[in-house]
Amino acid sequence: MLIYDAVSPAPRCLRMFLLEKQLQLSAVTVDVMAGENRESAYLGINPAGQTPALRLDDGSTLAEAVAIAEYLEELHPRPSLIGSSPAERAQTRQWWRRVELNVTEFIHNAFHYAEGLARFTSRIPVLPEAADGLKQVAQDRLRWLDAMFGEGPYLCGTRFSAADIWLYVWLDFGLSVNQPFARDLPHIGPWFDRVAARPSAEASRRLLAL
Repeated sequence: MLIYDAVSPAPRCLRMFLLEKQLQLSAVTVDVMAGENRESAYLGINPAGQTPALRLDDGSTLAEAVAIAEYLEELHPRPSLIGSSPAERAQTRQWWRRVELNVTEFIHNAFHYAEGLARFTSRIPVLPEAADGLKQVAQDRLRWLDAMFGEGPYLCGTRFSAADIWLYVWLDFGLSVNQPFARDLPHIGPWFDRVAARPSAEASRRLLAL
């Protein structure tokens, strides 16, 4: 198998997932800053033009970071980051969906329409007038998430999961693109520091191909 990696939050989510799983896969780096992911060579691998992607041993390609993580968990169930029972897997997916649909997608699009505007204007439809509103929605939904957090220490209680990885990486990204979150949130604030202290958090900054 071969990972198509990049300097971007979704690939970093997958890198942190692999580190936590203690999986080592071959990788190449796609230069998304230069638009390599929009060129014909990469589009032949992943027509969606997004990273990461995973080339399977049969030559086919699997895209979308969440789908890749699910696939790798099925191949390598230990240590579990999604769940070792139907109930655990459902709980992880519940939080994962909450994180993606209510927080990280808004952070993502707000970046496209504001700090990343120059880069994305020629690639996708952009609405700069929507950026401030999207940032506000992300922060509101993060407060909503905080209120449901539970006793912790992680989103799924005592289990560290893929949902924690996805939220952590995107909040860390937000800090670098003028989307800081409220560090005084009673649950998310300490949770963020807790996840940041995991060795995989810092190590996931490094590209797989290095």
